[in-house]
Amino acid sequence: MQSFRTELENNIVEQDIIDLEKKIALFNGGNIDEEKFRSLRLARGIYGQRQPGVQMIRIKLPYGRVSSDQLRRICKVSDEYSTGRLHITTRQDIQIHYVSLDRTPELWAELERDDVTIREACGNTVRNVTASETAGIDPNEPFDVTPYADATFKYFLRNPISQEMGRKFKISFSSSDEDTGLSYLHDLGFIPKVKEIDGKEVRGFKVMLGGGLGSQPRHADVFSEFVEADQIIPFAEAVIRIFDRHGERAKRMKARMKFLIKDIGLEAFLELVENEKKALPFKSYPIAFEAYDAAQILPDAPSATVEEELGLDFEHFKLTNILPQKQKGFVSVGVRVPLGDFYTDQARKLADLVEKYASAEVRFTLRQNFLIRDVREDLVPYFYKELKEIGLASAGYNSLGDITACPGTDTCNLGIASSTGIAAELEKVILAEYPQYLKNQDLVIKISGCMNACGQHNMAHIGFQGMSMKSGKVVIPALQVLLGGGNMGDGNGRFADKVTKIPSKRGPQALRILLDDFEANANGLDFLSYYDEKGQIYFYELLKELGDASTVTPADYVDWGNTEEYKIAVGVGECAGVVLDLVATLLLEAKEKIDIAQKCLEEGRWSDSIYHHYAGLINAAKAILLSESVSTNSYANIIKQFDEVFVESGKINLGGTFAEKIYQINQNEPTEEFANAYAAQALEIYGLLKSYREEEVTA
Repeated sequence: MQSFRTELENNIVEQDIIDLEKKIALFNGGNIDEEKFRSLRLARGIYGQRQPGVQMIRIKLPYGRVSSDQLRRICKVSDEYSTGRLHITTRQDIQIHYVSLDRTPELWAELERDDVTIREACGNTVRNVTASETAGIDPNEPFDVTPYADATFKYFLRNPISQEMGRKFKISFSSSDEDTGLSYLHDLGFIPKVKEIDGKEVRGFKVMLGGGLGSQPRHADVFSEFVEADQIIPFAEAVIRIFDRHGERAKRMKARMKFLIKDIGLEAFLELVENEKKALPFKSYPIAFEAYDAAQILPDAPSATVEEELGLDFEHFKLTNILPQKQKGFVSVGVRVPLGDFYTDQARKLADLVEKYASAEVRFTLRQNFLIRDVREDLVPYFYKELKEIGLASAGYNSLGDITACPGTDTCNLGIASSTGIAAELEKVILAEYPQYLKNQDLVIKISGCMNACGQHNMAHIGFQGMSMKSGKVVIPALQVLLGGGNMGDGNGRFADKVTKIPSKRGPQALRILLDDFEANANGLDFLSYYDEKGQIYFYELLKELGDASTVTPADYVDWGNTEEYKIAVGVGECAGVVLDLVATLLLEAKEKIDIAQKCLEEGRWSDSIYHHYAGLINAAKAILLSESVSTNSYANIIKQFDEVFVESGKINLGGTFAEKIYQINQNEPTEEFANAYAAQALEIYGLLKSYREEEVTA
């Protein structure tokens, strides 16, 4: 391990990787509780696969950007530690599969050589900050949101406020009012706006708050039509702090921020956010967009000619895959990647191509494709020829035939049915029977393998969700058909209605029925207008016969892409092989947080020190409550319960209530004086709690 550790320039990253290696060794030796280890590895992008003994690694690529050098590095890692397949996610990440847990530290170190991270790519953290792939080139954008997305990503990476929340937290940036970043279904969504204030043009954002998909999708609320750009990071931090403190932690399905807002109300939530502002390290956080904008230089690529005739396929490609840019004389090339899967041999040639003839980067998209930006118009034929040679020149970018699908039962623990299998079949149907729809970019199909909606099925015009259904005594793979969802722009969206459930093998026929009916009867209406005109019941009647379970045949027992009969296998566990003292584990983690807090104090990072001390005390209190079999569901509830069980009863004397001492965090500015006082108090309280636990164990 020493060879790559010593080469890492960033000491924090180096320590992160060393810590991961140590924790893996402790876990393998049976010295860390399975649940706590799962939380730790997920926060480092390491996700258990459906297949036992191997891991999926999620590589975090903020706003989908990857340079040529970074792409080559990812290829090297995939070839050495995985299978050579790269999977683009609906959050602009790359996933690789079938990785040995023991090799993840060295894999991570290899990635960091080119500034690529897996930190907080999974788990109860601030996930990848996404953005419109057209940011910076969008002819309709008020300004380039890239530096703002980048600053947000960097600010929350390893930030102590967002390491162990009740659930994940998602942030998006759209490039324009078209809202291609889908702000309405994020915890925080930002849409750029420009406003004249005191005669000056001021940058800012429309801010959307509390959206989400899953089994109970929620449309985000409009927090403000305009928040000045230097305020978005302080606002985001205050929101995340409140979610961290009050968010549900016991009931996983209710642990997203959208449920907290629903439970206490938007007004009460925003009041808590306002009251948190005093504790923030920054009241304003200006982002140096001028330096970023000045550094954006269009490439001076060499000329390249194409001798052979490219034919009608090229004309179709130009029609569907070439996007205009605001930079005169340049276009972007949209590359359609079926199901988001491509391979390292393709990726290496792609990296060389964009390095020489474009801007030496690509941006992965929310629809599992990628965009090559800053291509001179005269080079389009050459790019088509080169992409065709590596199998990446399919027409129909962002069209109906460009279907989004999560991995489903291929690798995901939670998959119920094969989303990739049915997606491949639907793409075949469109290509063979409805090729005209490869030009239609106003109709969207999305597929998820379960209700968690990683494939975003419930915001699509036509969505499919993997399920199961009974036919007599037999359980067969099924699809929930959803219709009528879509992005309306400027923070407005609609979620699809559940129309009916059908056996998976009848998915292609369902699509045929829907498209044939649309072509015959829509009379020029767009799909959503047609759906609204006809109504949910009309489409239920249209598809009802397909849902009749009494007419299934043996072919329906086998899911797409499989040869054996369907069996439900959700949530395959990862066994630690030993039962441990969870109370002791939590106390150990509390001490680790306090040790980190002390280091932050020494380095003058007052706000980080305060928050780590706060989190350490919460963990310690949770441990002591657990020793009394007291269950808790949020940090705020832990504080309240601790006072009721231990302080008010006189079992532990803190010289005041736990709440009074803990909540000093949001009643004081994060100054050096307060950081030192809070640290001294935290050490004293931790000592009392540790002593109490030791006396209980030896009694």
